[in-house]
Amino acid sequence: MPMPETLSRTQSRALVKENGDGRRAEGGTAPQLDRPVLSGSEITCRSLEAEGVTTVFGYPGGAVIPLYDALPACRLHHVLVRFEQWAALAADGYARATGRVGVCIATSGPGATNLVTGLANAQLDSVPLVAITGQVSQPMIGRDAFQEVDITGITLPVTKHNYLVQRAEDIAPTIKEAFYLASSGRPGPVLVDIPKNVFLQKAPFHYPTSVTRRGYQPTSVPNIRQIRLAAEAIDRAERPLIMAGHGIMLAGATDLFARFVERTGIPVIFTLLGFGCFPESHPLALGLMGMHGHRQVNAALERADLVVNIGARFDDRATGRIDGFAPNAKIVHVDIDPAEIGKNVRTDVPVVGDAREVLRLLMPEVTHRRHDEWMAWIDAQRNRALVDALEQRPETPEPYAIIRAIAEASNGEALVTTDVGQHQMWTAQYFGFNHPDRWITSGGLGTMGYGLPSAIGAKLGRPELEVWAVCGDGGFQMSLNELATAAQEGLDINIAVVNNGYLGMVRQWQDLFHQRNYSEVRISGPDLAKLAEAYGIVGITVRTDAEIQPAVERARGIKGPVLIDFVIEPEANVYPIVPPGASNSEMMHDVLFRDTE
Repeated sequence: MPMPETLSRTQSRALVKENGDGRRAEGGTAPQLDRPVLSGSEITCRSLEAEGVTTVFGYPGGAVIPLYDALPACRLHHVLVRFEQWAALAADGYARATGRVGVCIATSGPGATNLVTGLANAQLDSVPLVAITGQVSQPMIGRDAFQEVDITGITLPVTKHNYLVQRAEDIAPTIKEAFYLASSGRPGPVLVDIPKNVFLQKAPFHYPTSVTRRGYQPTSVPNIRQIRLAAEAIDRAERPLIMAGHGIMLAGATDLFARFVERTGIPVIFTLLGFGCFPESHPLALGLMGMHGHRQVNAALERADLVVNIGARFDDRATGRIDGFAPNAKIVHVDIDPAEIGKNVRTDVPVVGDAREVLRLLMPEVTHRRHDEWMAWIDAQRNRALVDALEQRPETPEPYAIIRAIAEASNGEALVTTDVGQHQMWTAQYFGFNHPDRWITSGGLGTMGYGLPSAIGAKLGRPELEVWAVCGDGGFQMSLNELATAAQEGLDINIAVVNNGYLGMVRQWQDLFHQRNYSEVRISGPDLAKLAEAYGIVGITVRTDAEIQPAVERARGIKGPVLIDFVIEPEANVYPIVPPGASNSEMMHDVLFRDTE
């Protein structure tokens, strides 16, 4: 394949080098290496090293034994997970925490198919990931050989691109291209499938310094006419909102975004994955939008005359019923993926481009303004009363109090991962995220079991940060075998299990919308503190509200993994909630557990 000499500035993001703080830097170049004759396995390892990879997550098997033979001689730290799905999700957490491409490895057949959920998770949440899978030897492909599956065919719908490598000399350029595709444009997962005999073949090794695909030219710099139309809409609006999404952080645009918000005076509402792109402590930060959004946010959406969506994809959990979403607002949609614009919500001003480039061009076009009347109206929609349920705490741990205790003890500096369910929404509502890349959760796919493996990946990527995995007892029991990985790696992570003995979010829907028909949602489990001890991990059980803070402080003082089992009220619900099929303005508020300021 042709390899040009230079890359554009945007494309050069795919060439990665590591700063002192472990963050991604633009403009790095791959090292120029000699051309020794190496095995396909050695070429794979050298290629990963050339991309700046230091950590990979995987599980060995027959088709990748040659690759594992080469691993001890290279500079890669391999993390042995206990199930391949968690390798993909640990790599996902690593990528979100660091801004670099996450890497996972699996063998052929079931090893490769076990990655599929993790790849789909990365695809929906735009996470840069490269998965390397072994395949049966080329003469056996198509013969239903032992542990043979067509993994490129299987993963076609859930990857940005995938490859079946046919020759050892193709490994290096394929891996180079895989990293470029994974990290450029709208990021996503790429799979590279390598037959066992190709790992064993010999070929001269040369790692390319650049890559191009004529059919893949993501738009980074937006059309200036669209920028000016967006600026005009912003300057004319009296009741504007900015819908802040994950794309702001993916573009490394949080600094520019903060300046843009303060210049325009527009209040910010967050999608679930948008937390961290702008400090929640800022006066212009309003909170979470959508199904479990804050009261003042969904009220503001009902009244807004302009919504500027930057780096989000109008997910149904954010919009509610489409024809009821921001009914009085003009829509400006900024996204690097043109396929997202107009897909769900009508768009008046489409702006295709990288969020950083868009903000850079938009800043000089907009007027410095304040929206005091609009902010006063929004402020009046807040529920300021700390209701009796929160002032007079119940004996059992209150979910709100658990999340606030972790936030206060860590001074809001912790990196928090979650599973999926009620605890995820309580964390989003009450933690208060003021830094980028400190909130890691499964958004689009809603992958249960995500919390613990993503925390493992995040901690390995950002060892200097305090890391908390907040899980439900249902999701935690899906991936609790990764306690062994955390213990083996000696990771200093804290695991908070919000334990209600139910599949809580499903039970809540059955409670509110299915006449309390609790069908198959009661879930038993082991004594989690004893289970932790069986893995060589400190386990703590909390059954009263008074025990919350001491348990959190004790966990923070212990080096190594700690698990806290918070046994809460079984039928606690998350409020507010937008009923299925309803608009955001039709959200339900419980009399006891209302959202608070």
